[in-house]
Amino acid sequence: MLFDTHCHVNDDQFAEDLEATMERAGTAGVQYMVVVGFDRPTIERALEIVERYDHVYASVGWHPVDAIDMQEEDLVWLEEVAAHPKVVALGEMGLDYHWDKSPKEVQKEVFRKQINLAKKLNLPIIIHNREATEDIITILKEEQAEQVGGIMHCFSGSPETAHECLAMNFYISLGGPVTFKNAKKPKEVAVQVPMDRLLVETDCPYLAPHPYRGKRNEPAYVKLVAEQIAELKGLSLQEVAQQTTANAKKVFGID
Repeated sequence: MLFDTHCHVNDDQFAEDLEATMERAGTAGVQYMVVVGFDRPTIERALEIVERYDHVYASVGWHPVDAIDMQEEDLVWLEEVAAHPKVVALGEMGLDYHWDKSPKEVQKEVFRKQINLAKKLNLPIIIHNREATEDIITILKEEQAEQVGGIMHCFSGSPETAHECLAMNFYISLGGPVTFKNAKKPKEVAVQVPMDRLLVETDCPYLAPHPYRGKRNEPAYVKLVAEQIAELKGLSLQEVAQQTTANAKKVFGID
């Protein structure tokens, strides 16, 4: 029983074969997933999908790349859609210094507003971090994000940074990169982070694990991530699946 804690089956790449994608996930043992919306169209699509599938939940937030497009009414709307019974987190939110569509100061402001909304709603947050670790950690501390905690999504940082995040009530989520042959950091993190604080994800359709690297990713492939973690930790796939699913249910408040 696996839990893909971060997928984008609301992406246009799944428009033609969503049903088949979900069937393949079930065959691979993926019983639960969280579909992440990060702007109005993807949030609306995520909510449509969770209405159709029993064990599929949603997270709603505003992506840092698009921070410049966010208006005050969008924040109000986020609060409204977060009341949906199958919305279990806010995000993805954070900072992305790779693309320069949104100025850093705008990204930071939108990030802070979403953390405060999460505290108001008592929902965990899902963090997107690209080339912005220092500022992410600073903002999480300044805004006392540990009050709600959450997930460091597709974590690519060092074991030291991982431990800093654990101390702030965050779980570490690993995706496809942990299976890449030369990905030393994710493998070190997988070894060092305690099993009760690890999660697995695909971030599909992006970051497909080996041997599908470069192809479209999908929730069924989260099994490959779990298998790699099992190998690195000297555990069985079943042990990793059970623990990461229990962790995900805990952070998302799912019975």
